[in-house]
Amino acid sequence: QVQLVESGGGLVQPGGSLRLSCAVSGGSFSRYGMGWFRQAPGKEREFVAAIRWNVGTTYYADSLKGRFTISRDTAKNTVNLQMNSLKPEDTAVYYCAAARYGMGLTSRLEYEYWGQGTQVTVSS
Repeated sequence: QVQLVESGGGLVQPGGSLRLSCAVSGGSFSRYGMGWFRQAPGKEREFVAAIRWNVGTTYYADSLKGRFTISRDTAKNTVNLQMNSLKPEDTAVYYCAAARYGMGLTSRLEYEYWGQGTQVTVSS
């Protein structure tokens, strides 16, 4: 059973940066796909970015390319999301997720395991 615990959320001003981290534990996740999703109030959960744990291939939502960067630290078993040039519309709860058999890794339906989420608020 894979367990995911997010951290690093908070309040940041527009134009600022935040780094989210997801601690991964349990099971054998070396071949998993790891993703970040977000959900704003009244909206559906949407794909942000994903990475294949074993080879490090990354995927991004088109609208976020260039501002967000996903990475993994295989020594610490963490998946990180660096968010730069943040905008008020980036305000959401950000979730870490793990997909055992993920193919494209952009659909939340591929993910079996989810963290509890961490709040990111971009406001002046």
